Amino acid sequence: MADLVNPEVEWAQRLLEGDAEAFTPFVESFQSKIFQYTWMMCGQREDAEEVAQDTLLKVFESFDQLREPEHVKAWVFRIARNYCLMKRRRSVFAPERELSLDEPMPGVDSPGTAASGRVPDLRELPEQGLLRAELNRELETAMQELPPNYRSVVLLRDVEGLSTTEAAEALDLSEDVVKQRLHRGRVALRKRLAGYLTPAGKVSA
Repeated sequence: MADLVNPEVEWAQRLLEGDAEAFTPFVESFQSKIFQYTWMMCGQREDAEEVAQDTLLKVFESFDQLREPEHVKAWVFRIARNYCLMKRRRSVFAPERELSLDEPMPGVDSPGTAASGRVPDLRELPEQGLLRAELNRELETAMQELPPNYRSVVLLRDVEGLSTTEAAEALDLSEDVVKQRLHRGRVALRKRLAGYLTPAGKVSA
């Protein structure tokens, strides 16, 4: 049924059919999402703005290459991810060395840590707590501290709401790798935010 079609997919289909009126809603749908992703990946506002602009430009320059409109979200974020990687390589803030997926994350995979329990999910954080400025700042800081390969997966899955399949497509990874990185990223974030959450899952006073 038409009313069940994702609006982004519908706008992508209309753009491919030459409907210029779909341009504005398409941009409005993706603009803030792309900037949020590039901001958290780049860590510098100017870099994030540049990458977001480059991403949107590339999207429209290459739109005729989109073969499956139903995969438009993964396609757009793959372009954003590639521009983030290029910007990161040129950045003076890039770390000398980044953790590999095959290496344990500090404080995450060690015996007796939260990794041995159930997998935490960012969506379990209480809504009221997320509205608190202090916790939001801590969450943003915690995200920035994640190695980029984990951060990108967490952003796409838990912030942008992509499925495991979509995130794997956007990042050129297998679904198993996406699941493993998501697990480790969530555990690292929960551990980092432990001081702001009570055992019952409520924000500490």
